[in-house]
Amino acid sequence: MREFKDLHSIEEIDTFINNNQLAFLYVSMPNCSVCHGLLPQIQELMEKYPQIELAHVDASEVEAVAGKFSVFTAPVLLLFVDGKEYVREARIVHMDLFNEKIQKIYENVAE
Repeated sequence: MREFKDLHSIEEIDTFINNNQLAFLYVSMPNCSVCHGLLPQIQELMEKYPQIELAHVDASEVEAVAGKFSVFTAPVLLLFVDGKEYVREARIVHMDLFNEKIQKIYENVAE
């Protein structure tokens, strides 16, 4: 399974998003059972998309992430293409629909 890079500041997050054409951000909280249950499913799904760079942010550690990205719950899954947000999923994620969204963008960008 693919590993996520842990980011610990808004500066690291901005750099990650700006330096990668396809940047995926997984925002979670430590005591969130949905966050911990969903992460392995996302790791497995991302095996299909090797050109998407993966990062994880603990919203309790980087509290500014909530304001910067309008995060009101956890987990939040964000896909950025060339620095712009293209996909946002929060809390309850339907994996089939999420995969379809990612696949469409991936096919158009990562050629």
